[in-house]
Amino acid sequence: MSGHGRRAPTGRAGRLRLRRSLTAARRGADLLERKLRLLLERERTARRAAEEAGRVWRDRLADGDGWLVRGVLLGGERALAEAVPADPAHVEIGWEALMGVRHPAAAAWTAPVRSAAERTPPNTALAHAETAYRAAVRAAAEHAVHRTAAELLTAEAARTRQRVRALRRHWIPRLEHELAVVELALEEGEQEEAVRRSWAAAPGPAGPAGRS
Repeated sequence: MSGHGRRAPTGRAGRLRLRRSLTAARRGADLLERKLRLLLERERTARRAAEEAGRVWRDRLADGDGWLVRGVLLGGERALAEAVPADPAHVEIGWEALMGVRHPAAAAWTAPVRSAAERTPPNTALAHAETAYRAAVRAAAEHAVHRTAAELLTAEAARTRQRVRALRRHWIPRLEHELAVVELALEEGEQEEAVRRSWAAAPGPAGPAGRS
């Protein structure tokens, strides 16, 4: 949008071009401001969701740690090792786009499945620990999704804000100034033309007496 080396428009064609450019710039600024509002709204929603998921993550992790200590004291570390299922947990991230910004939107959690041949936790404390840790992992995945989304949206919002500022503070005022200069020049030219026509239309001295 820099005007370095740019020749200022003149005449009626220049005025028309400036009016079109000014209309396009104003429309572009309006659209960018709408995009900015949507980005900031979604960013706030993502941050709130990240904060809530982070709170759940920390709480469930603390619960799991507490139950784990009790379970190991009751059954020993061997009981813990034998109760771990071979199947891992699975997390799939769903993505979506907002105003051209692709960001993670949801985490699909699949808990480990223990086969019939595998041992279940040998005491209630380890069973509670397993439940709490599964909830913690699910919440951690959701926290990561929403936090990453918020960061991506924040970055795009910052870029959009810069573009709006460039349009509102620099490009649009420059176009308005150039248009005002062109319109003033055209108005002065029209006034001068009207004066010339008035002089040309004025009756001259009549008859021989009026001739030199």
